[in-house]
Amino acid sequence: MDNKILRDLNYGVYVIGSKDGVKNVGCIANSVMQITSQPATIAISINHENYTNNCIKESQLFSISVLNVESNREIIGTFGFSSSRDVAKFSAFEYEEVDNLPVLKDTNGYITCEVIGTLETNTHTIFLGKIISCAKIMEKEPMSYKYYHEVLKGKSPSKAPTYLPEIEKEIKENRWQCSVCGYIYEGSELPLNFTCPICKQPRKVFVKI
Repeated sequence: MDNKILRDLNYGVYVIGSKDGVKNVGCIANSVMQITSQPATIAISINHENYTNNCIKESQLFSISVLNVESNREIIGTFGFSSSRDVAKFSAFEYEEVDNLPVLKDTNGYITCEVIGTLETNTHTIFLGKIISCAKIMEKEPMSYKYYHEVLKGKSPSKAPTYLPEIEKEIKENRWQCSVCGYIYEGSELPLNFTCPICKQPRKVFVKI
């Protein structure tokens, strides 16, 4: 089976926010889609192991911040490769609260939703949300998953619904990889003052692969 065709499906890059009581939590997602227009509903897919998954189930609320190609790259490193159990992710970036949900400002805009249905799979929960409010902040090119892979040279976290281990293994050959966020630098050696463009970690966290 040639599962490379799955990379031709269109995905974006989003920050999903929710609440654990008064604490803001969030993670990266790429599977977000509008389901209906009347009423306006959105579906997202979140791994069972993500702390945000349980928080959405408890609060019955989630937000979507739509990243663009100029959004701070550290957003992906922070929200995609660390856990809200341990890190106050939103505190590292400008954000506001809308409908009691955190939304990032350095994005094209946001959507807030109330959960109206769920579907459980082996690894992910699909949350169906009724839109409470939404707003456009910027008019910039939305970040696509293809852009993340091909331009930023990022890799899929193992918890992502689109994670393809065969392809990730193929991508890793003869490159340097950030051990924190998975960013891949092409070249035999790293510059001495190199820092990861995704998570801003220093050269010492990179390993040759």
